[in-house]
Amino acid sequence: MQARPKFVLCWHMHQPWYRESRDGDYRLPWVYLHAIKDYADMAAHLENHPRMRVVINFTPVLLEQLIDYAARLDAWLECGLPTPESLLNVLAGVASVPAGIDGRACLVRACSRAHERNMIDAHPAYRELLDHALTPGGTPKRALLRYLDEQYFLDLVTWYHLAWTGQSLRRHPVVEALIAKGGQFDAGQRRELIEVMRDTIASLVPRYRALAERGQVELSMTPYAHPIVPLLIDFDAMACSQAHAPRPESDGYPGGAARARWHFEHGLTVFESCFGRRPGGVWLSEGGVSDDAVRLLDEYGIAWTASGEGVWANTMAELNGDSPVERRTLFQCHRLPGCGTRVFFRDDGLSDLIGFEYQQWDAHAAARDFAGHVRNIADFIDGDGEGHVISVILDGENAWEFYPDNAHAFIDALYTELETCEAVELSTFGDAVADCAPNETAGLCAGSWVYGSFSTWIGERDKNRAWDCLVEAKRCYDEKRGGVKDPSTAEDIDRQLAICEGSDWFWWFGDYNPEQSVRDFDHLFRRQLRRLYEMLDVPSPAYLDEPLSVGGDEQASGGTMRRGGDWH
Repeated sequence: MQARPKFVLCWHMHQPWYRESRDGDYRLPWVYLHAIKDYADMAAHLENHPRMRVVINFTPVLLEQLIDYAARLDAWLECGLPTPESLLNVLAGVASVPAGIDGRACLVRACSRAHERNMIDAHPAYRELLDHALTPGGTPKRALLRYLDEQYFLDLVTWYHLAWTGQSLRRHPVVEALIAKGGQFDAGQRRELIEVMRDTIASLVPRYRALAERGQVELSMTPYAHPIVPLLIDFDAMACSQAHAPRPESDGYPGGAARARWHFEHGLTVFESCFGRRPGGVWLSEGGVSDDAVRLLDEYGIAWTASGEGVWANTMAELNGDSPVERRTLFQCHRLPGCGTRVFFRDDGLSDLIGFEYQQWDAHAAARDFAGHVRNIADFIDGDGEGHVISVILDGENAWEFYPDNAHAFIDALYTELETCEAVELSTFGDAVADCAPNETAGLCAGSWVYGSFSTWIGERDKNRAWDCLVEAKRCYDEKRGGVKDPSTAEDIDRQLAICEGSDWFWWFGDYNPEQSVRDFDHLFRRQLRRLYEMLDVPSPAYLDEPLSVGGDEQASGGTMRRGGDWH
């Protein structure tokens, strides 16, 4: 029988650390909102399609926050203790509806942060509530806010959470009843909604663990706080794909290789505590690879990692010069000399179809079109399927609000098409490693799945300023950390530095991103750095009192995702 290429679909689940400190308030609600919408729906799709096989990648800081949210909701339900989340406290009645206009305007703005067509307009009662308090341009009607009664705000915050429930939760009797009721939600009904949310969030880790234990899912991880590991190790990692971009004033990140090891080791600890096993693969944050980063994975016995097509193209150009590049090598696994870790590369075109294009299509037509592309690639490999892997890797959470009904019909149709696609064998990267003879690659052109470079995180004024601020904080850490005698305090400081090293701060800086998102992440990054200085008992620099970036543009998908294929 002719060998078929393997097809690997990898969903990356990631949110950064949103609390203003380890035990402070959550600045942004995206962990628990994506939990009741996307993480729950993605598990349900797999449970409904037992023949479908995928890789699910989790960041350890996301896992920790999911566990924390479940515990905090338990504490409110059992003991009435407030949560660290302001919207949840209003929903629960722990916090009163603000009396002042500023507080009410803030609450209305917070409860309007949802996709307008698919999440607000889809619910006429929710739309009507927002229309009462917002102008057509989305600005709160401040003069009106003082006259709205408390029930208005309680209904609004309830509808906000109902709109963020995924399709799998919409079938829950409590959620169905609340949506049908439409308003005038009392304390008992709001409590029932929170119970559903608590149960859903608490079930996520066990559900994904069960999917892995029955062999349907391979679980992988990202280093603990989602740092760009090649840049931690060496700023020169940007040279291959951003040779002429401006650099930070600092020469590099002090002790970056040791910090990368900390993120690996702490991430492994969190992952094993959740899933009872070590991961076989590591998706380096944003698919950011370099020779040094991949060799570091090899030290930890990691079987595979992956990156984007842009990195493959740049690497082939570096190795082959003007000679034609054999595209079939995109569908092979690769290995550095003397290194056991295999490197796979995503097909950017296929991945970006799901992330950016199919949201406008009929769900079944989109799924058939995708399967057609997969068959065309299998035909292109032309019978030489053995050892070839078609890799589709993308965000497993942010795309779906741009689809009707949280992409329920599309993902269902997609899985049905793939389950019956005889041109390929559904697989995981862990299984593919065993059957994939590696293509020996002399070296990688370091970069990420976004444009094949690190330009989303470094090489621009605001991003470089952020790196310089982080470098100064690390120098202070290096000077003071050795004097901390209490092991628990030292561990907390190490972890706080890790949060500051996360990639998301740098992603959002720059005037090409939405102003609100840049403001949120700029505030939180500076707050995390100031917290690190506080823990080191050092006054924080005055420059951390001023914004590093202000943003101003509107990106596709609200800036939460980037096309991998824009490097062409």
